[in-house]
Amino acid sequence: MSKGKVYLVGAGPGDYGLITLKGIDCIAKADIIIYDRLVNRDLLKSAKPGCAFVYVGKKSSKHIMAQEQINDTIAESAASGKIVVRLKGGDPFVFGRGGEEAELIYDQGIDFEIVPGVTSSIGGLAYAGIPVTHRDFASSFHVVTGHAKKDDSLDINWESLAKEKGTVVFLMGIGNIKHIAEMLISHGRAPETPVAFVSNATSYKQRTVRTNLGDAYECVHREAIKPPSLFVVGGVVSLSDKLGFYERKPLFGKTIILTRTRKKNSDLRKKIEELGGKTFELSTIDIKDKKDIGRVLIEKLTSRKYTHIALTSHNSVDIFFKNLIKEGFDFRKLAGVKIASVGKATSKAIMVYGLVPDIETSRSTGADLADVILEDIGNAGYENPSILFPCSEIASKSIEDAMKSARVDLDRVDLYTNTVNMAIKDELLDILVKEKIDYITFTSSSTVKYLVEILGRDRELIRGIKKVSIGSITSQTIRDLGFSVDMESDSASIDSMLAAILEDVKGDINDKKTETIKSE
Repeated sequence: MSKGKVYLVGAGPGDYGLITLKGIDCIAKADIIIYDRLVNRDLLKSAKPGCAFVYVGKKSSKHIMAQEQINDTIAESAASGKIVVRLKGGDPFVFGRGGEEAELIYDQGIDFEIVPGVTSSIGGLAYAGIPVTHRDFASSFHVVTGHAKKDDSLDINWESLAKEKGTVVFLMGIGNIKHIAEMLISHGRAPETPVAFVSNATSYKQRTVRTNLGDAYECVHREAIKPPSLFVVGGVVSLSDKLGFYERKPLFGKTIILTRTRKKNSDLRKKIEELGGKTFELSTIDIKDKKDIGRVLIEKLTSRKYTHIALTSHNSVDIFFKNLIKEGFDFRKLAGVKIASVGKATSKAIMVYGLVPDIETSRSTGADLADVILEDIGNAGYENPSILFPCSEIASKSIEDAMKSARVDLDRVDLYTNTVNMAIKDELLDILVKEKIDYITFTSSSTVKYLVEILGRDRELIRGIKKVSIGSITSQTIRDLGFSVDMESDSASIDSMLAAILEDVKGDINDKKTETIKSE
């Protein structure tokens, strides 16, 4: 058997977007990924089906796996012909033992590549608004480990470091902060020198605390600063008030659970994260195409002439058009058929396939769509209107009932099954127990019902979390299940839901300012 290959990949300091394109490519082709504690686990979602994951995280002196075992796992996996990605926080060669692991791989005669990453000593400080160099403050910077290899002593030339006018960044130094501060001061650094601690850099938990070198040790205890934290010394720290963009983002520090499928969450997740929020994607719905649905659709579309096609969800749009494409259907045969859409999100999904809806509702219910279709039928004067309604097997019958009452022919086709995704239960409970969640978004009645069903006896875990609904039908489902609706979007779109969250956050900020003024 031929030997595999090892990629030592830097995952960056924490923000999902700070890994390199090459790093993502390596993850996508890996057979096994061996990853550290500070790696953003959302990166693992880019792995191919069947990829194995090995967690080897380390926290202070607590090791899931000793370094020797990690080395053996890498070598043995590659020797068996696998593509191995050793995924490390920051950059593999900046205090990440990447050099030691690379030496071992070389000695074993295994092919390997190094994929650099953004080191927290630069990227982490950038997110705190602290440039490591600046013409007014520092023309050089030094990155130093604050963690001893074998004993409590740090092999550092303190005299040289204390006299250096550049920026000094200590990684893994919180446990030794008293010694570090004392040594710098005793060798010449002024106690008034500005310093900062940046905890959980580039993540939604990021926290920047500024003080001076003489107060550093007391500050760690006073502010309860814990690893992982950067410790930076130098005049550049004073720029953080101006340049600290990340912690000023409108959703910074807010955590939001998204309950629909990951693919449908994509736009909302990106927008939330661009605004500084953290998303947890947990698809409560398991969707599967009905057997031979493409053939069924072709038979329907070729055997009769429809005046309208009613589409009420993103899933219906994708499954409808993808199955037609799979069967080789020519979309030009839809000429003259009016496409009716529920809301802007559904319309956007339709336009991906090169078609523009003729009819669009402003609200998210089937009843609203039925009303606008019937209005169009009346205005156009169709003699024998006929509607194709491709949908989920659990879709509401409101459109059917409205057409029946109006004596309009409607042909319903169930495209897919829509069932509860119990596979997410352990992950969901883990998040609800370990994380402080601010919001849960619900984009349909199904997402609400299924989340509550998944939680079962643990449903009270979501009681205190603000619930965001996409529309009146979903809101009523939330109430029917015994919960309150904290926010309802003005229209059936993710932008409207996001606007509701932003408005709520702004209200909370104003309330806190008012409380502060009153207390003063």
